[in-house]
Amino acid sequence: MPIQVIGRSHELQLFDQLWSSGQAQFLILYGRRRVGKTTLLTHWLKTPPAGPAGGIKRAFYWVAEPTSSRAQLRSFSRAVYNFANPNAPAPETFTYSSWEQAFQQVAALAKDEPLAVLLDEFTYLLEIEPGIAATLQNAWDHLLKDTLLFLVLSGSHLGMMKREFLSYQAPLYGRATAQVYLQPLPFGAMRAYFPALTPEERVHLYAILGGIPAYWERINQHQSLAQNIKNLLLTANNLMQAEPRLLLQDFISEPHNYIAILEAISRGARTPKEIETFTGLSNVHIPKYLGVLNTAGFVERKISVFDSPDTRAGRHHVVDPYLRFYYRFISSRQEQLALGIQEQAYREVESNMVDFVGANTWEELCREWVLRASAQPGLLGFLPDRVGSAWNTNVQIDVAALNRADRHILLGECKWTALPVERKVLQDLIDKTARVIPADGQWKVHYCVFSRSGWARSALSFAAELNNALPAGANWQALGFQLIDLPAVEDDLVEWMQ
Repeated sequence: MPIQVIGRSHELQLFDQLWSSGQAQFLILYGRRRVGKTTLLTHWLKTPPAGPAGGIKRAFYWVAEPTSSRAQLRSFSRAVYNFANPNAPAPETFTYSSWEQAFQQVAALAKDEPLAVLLDEFTYLLEIEPGIAATLQNAWDHLLKDTLLFLVLSGSHLGMMKREFLSYQAPLYGRATAQVYLQPLPFGAMRAYFPALTPEERVHLYAILGGIPAYWERINQHQSLAQNIKNLLLTANNLMQAEPRLLLQDFISEPHNYIAILEAISRGARTPKEIETFTGLSNVHIPKYLGVLNTAGFVERKISVFDSPDTRAGRHHVVDPYLRFYYRFISSRQEQLALGIQEQAYREVESNMVDFVGANTWEELCREWVLRASAQPGLLGFLPDRVGSAWNTNVQIDVAALNRADRHILLGECKWTALPVERKVLQDLIDKTARVIPADGQWKVHYCVFSRSGWARSALSFAAELNNALPAGANWQALGFQLIDLPAVEDDLVEWMQ
């Protein structure tokens, strides 16, 4: 089974449910490039229907291309005609007179028998034929919704998909019966595909490539992680060099200022003021650029779990791991890579990777662990409303979770060091409690410390002492202390992904 299909059982089950519903269904499937939308659709298309009936799905797949409106209509017309007439294919010049007529033919084909029509990269058609959304809305309202059609529209341009299908003003708003935002594969899927790597190496690889299946497939599993990084990323004119601009070009035509902002955030600038200092861009325009990057799904503004949603004290982060890695380590070294100065570039990656992983991916995986652990009965002891991090002018908490109604808080520290964690880390976390705990009410505090390299004897004995005599403060009482190492985090994320 292709990598793109592993970890997609919920999506495949949804497709099967919609297909077998006995009525018209309209699914919107969207997600960033390379995340596996096409492979997921074609895999489902080739898989026999669930249930005792089995058989072959009555369906056809069509992909839009960046070409003229007339060429798009001709291509779709021939796909519809050829499906209806498999033994007498249409001539190259065949086309219906309009999209309305093409959709009428689709309605006729689905009138008495279920039919799945999968339209991939639909945003290409939206770009060249702006009225197609209204045309499809009219066809759905007056023809298609009364058939046995399972219609799937898929696209990679997140902003356009949201604007044309999911926003309140969109012509097709409210017509879709289901929508799927296809996310990158979780870290828990990596072990099945990279069993020869150590847990640390898998975290490092995830920090570089994220959960993008198309990137995973480029890894040579007969080579070391170091050699893969050199061959895949640190050579001139490799395929991965073009990825950032390909991702950005779906949203913007002049990427220079956006690239400067991505570089700034990847190097630690978190606020508009810090971004202004790093880039030299006007603070007046930075919010607009950040808004576009946020809509595209490349940048996220995070707030402390203890702050209200309307706070202005947010911090910006690059969401996509590969973009984060590229703009931290590669984008500024194009001249070196062009000249084949590979070892120097790799030495910078190697010397900074521990800090890069510790400040980004390891904390994200620990927050994922907390979020997924909350679904395991009794493991956390409460169900968080919010999971993230926490900070104020006095303190920074790597992992924080909050249930305000029941007054439960989790405070966590994440260490990606080569040495076992010492007692001082646990003590420092306790000492931070009074500086971050909300002033209102009495709070129950849960502590977690996550470590790449396990625990020193002093930390283990101190944790045992703490669990026997739980610390407390003026308006808080600790309920427990958990120590969780990398193997445990990986084992749990693998299991819970299932």
